[in-house]
Amino acid sequence: MNTSAITQPVTDFQQAIQTFVDTGFAGLQMRVNDQYGEWVGSAGVRKLGETTPPATDGSFWVGSVTKTFTATLVLQLVAKGKLTLDDAVATHLPDLGLDERITVRMLLNHTSGIFNYTGEYYPDGTVVPGIPATGKDWVDHRFLSYQPIELVRLALAKPSRFEPGADWSYSNTNYTIAVLLIEKINGTSYAEALDQLIAQPLGLTGTVVPGDLTELPDPHGHGYFRYQDGEEWKVEDVTRQNLSLLAGAGDLLSTTRDLHVFFSALNSGRLIPEPLLVEMRTGVGPIDYGLGIFVQDLGAGGTVLHHNGSTPGGFGALMYSSPDGTRTMTASITMGDADVDPAQVFPAALATLLTEIFKAWSSRPRSGGDGRCGRS
Repeated sequence: MNTSAITQPVTDFQQAIQTFVDTGFAGLQMRVNDQYGEWVGSAGVRKLGETTPPATDGSFWVGSVTKTFTATLVLQLVAKGKLTLDDAVATHLPDLGLDERITVRMLLNHTSGIFNYTGEYYPDGTVVPGIPATGKDWVDHRFLSYQPIELVRLALAKPSRFEPGADWSYSNTNYTIAVLLIEKINGTSYAEALDQLIAQPLGLTGTVVPGDLTELPDPHGHGYFRYQDGEEWKVEDVTRQNLSLLAGAGDLLSTTRDLHVFFSALNSGRLIPEPLLVEMRTGVGPIDYGLGIFVQDLGAGGTVLHHNGSTPGGFGALMYSSPDGTRTMTASITMGDADVDPAQVFPAALATLLTEIFKAWSSRPRSGGDGRCGRS
């Protein structure tokens, strides 16, 4: 249990996460750090068929939140003078045969045009498939092991989506190439670089580059995937999965505590210098994507920085921060067996949850109140 002086009722957040779960998710654990102290709580169940709630310190697959870690590693190497954001990636990785116009910056802000190895979905409805990453195809192949170079070469064998720098499109391939770049420049594996430059300095204890590891460390919740197999709908427990298919783009394991510590440190300037934070927060494209983060203007509520993530099935993650890193919200979501499409219910459920968070962040402390306690 975490306790601090508080003027925001605990039930505000507890009710908010319960409302989120009630839209069709199995469970949610959330950690909020703000002007009132720290709150941790959970709602729903750890596993279908049980009544035990999710642990508030549980491990989970973070999905594309991984991209913020990868971008930070690249920017740390930039800060050390080992490369620049405007370097041609081909200069450092000549064996890939990349278009020489593609820069490091284009990888990190998704303007390279490189094919997304998990598949490309075009506005006219055309789909160009990649590796098994959706539906029954992914369920049947979710323990396959991939090497980063294998994923990159698959993508580079496909036509580019557009000329480098001409447009914006989210592509996991960009961040897997960034893994190869980090390894080349730092002279270590990606896992060693993350441990050396981020995990050890910050004291992260639950953040892991899993490789072929398919087991989540205890404690953890169970994630489920509902999919169509012919005319039949099935639900599979996909807690165990091999996320080497998203190397550097969506493969990390972490905890809400570690995500809070990391994102707070990043935004407070402990990991990269201010000029590179400015670069990181320069959004491009239709949804203001910077270098590994989304930049969201809340109007009167100010700016919030975030990156959310999901695995191909079963798990989701949330990571939000104020620009100075003093206010953060980190969470893990597990999918259940409800007859809903998570992609359809998630936006509204998230908006409702964030309303409570941002309301707390923007409110003035009131006199009195009880201690803030998280349920553990």
